[in-house]
Amino acid sequence: MYKISKRIEISAAHSLKTTYESLCNNLHGHNWMITIHCKSETLNENGMVEDFSAIKSLLTRKLDHKNLNEVLPFNPTAENIAKWICDQIPTCYKVEVQESENNIASYEK
Repeated sequence: MYKISKRIEISAAHSLKTTYESLCNNLHGHNWMITIHCKSETLNENGMVEDFSAIKSLLTRKLDHKNLNEVLPFNPTAENIAKWICDQIPTCYKVEVQESENNIASYEK
């Protein structure tokens, strides 16, 4: 099994929709650290599991310097973002989304 990991940083804003009062209900931003884990039993025609630059391009194009509430069709919690990212990349099996030094969410297939 071949495995790769790609770590990228994006800057983006969001506001959460919660059933309780929270400062996070207000628009605020983070410098998100995202780690994407991919695996495959075989390599593609270029000898790769995934192209690192293609992963970065996909995520920065969709998420970097954006209001995530405007570009994602769900409540943009770190947990939901992790799952969405995992679903965008066919070979992805795990994503970790760090929105601050002490707050990390992950999704694993």
